[in-house]
Amino acid sequence: MTDNGNYDTTESPGKMLINTAEEITVTEAYRILQNNAAIILIDVRERGAALGYIPGALFIPINLLEKQSDKLPVDKDSPILTYCGSSMLSRQANTTLKKMGYTNVHLIRGGFNAWQALGFDVASDGRFTPEQLNRYSRNILLEEIGIEGQVKLLNSKVLIVGAGGLGCPAALYLAAAGVGTIGIADFDMLELSNLNRQVLHGTADVGRLKTDSAKDAVYRLNPEVNVITYDERLTARNVLDVFKDYDVVMDATDNIKTKYLLNDACFFAGKPYVFGGAVRFVGQASVFFPKEGGPCLRCMFPKQPTESMSPS
Repeated sequence: MTDNGNYDTTESPGKMLINTAEEITVTEAYRILQNNAAIILIDVRERGAALGYIPGALFIPINLLEKQSDKLPVDKDSPILTYCGSSMLSRQANTTLKKMGYTNVHLIRGGFNAWQALGFDVASDGRFTPEQLNRYSRNILLEEIGIEGQVKLLNSKVLIVGAGGLGCPAALYLAAAGVGTIGIADFDMLELSNLNRQVLHGTADVGRLKTDSAKDAVYRLNPEVNVITYDERLTARNVLDVFKDYDVVMDATDNIKTKYLLNDACFFAGKPYVFGGAVRFVGQASVFFPKEGGPCLRCMFPKQPTESMSPS
């Protein structure tokens, strides 16, 4: 390191980083990597490649450092720089590397998250943009979702019928998860009394169509989502036409007649019907998909309840 605090990149590769702090900042790491190709950069995350990575990184998960020692340099004095999502795994990895005899080991403080936050170049497998990798990284980390699951979410189309107490949180969570296309069907105007539970809308939206304010709210959360609105009442004449392009239909309505209409339309269209209903502190939810051999709503309730027995 020079007197002014900068790293002297004219040092020989084998001496590079010796006698410096064990943790270096993202900016310092960027400068070093740009000026010295001899640095061994290791991503120690278990799913580093899936989440995006620093260009040129070698992938050795922390639990495989000793088993994959053949990937490491023979010279124990070789300069090694590690990173993870933040810094925690890197510290553990560097402890392991030092036990293996490596003397010139350092980590990037803040890891990949800090690197990405400063706008430095990141690489991916090509299926996601750097922004998408950052936004959906916590989804991708889940084994039940992973890369393939996130791709499916981005390519999926979900129709929500009703932008009220059930439809509002559903739209927010679907948008946050990365569902690529969200349809919202509702013909009501927003009233002040709706705001205690219909969280897509705000005070300034009173008097607007719920579909319009809902669309604005979804875009504020995730501008990548394609939102399609239907500010019309769904009937037996138009429902199949509205449903045709969607993978899943979510029923967030508040009256039994519409629920039977949506159930019947999903039955004939061969689409999953996600049923939801709530009154005060009591709620019900279910998924009906007769195409896959399951029942439909009419199988459970063959006779449609009267209005008095199914309050909104």
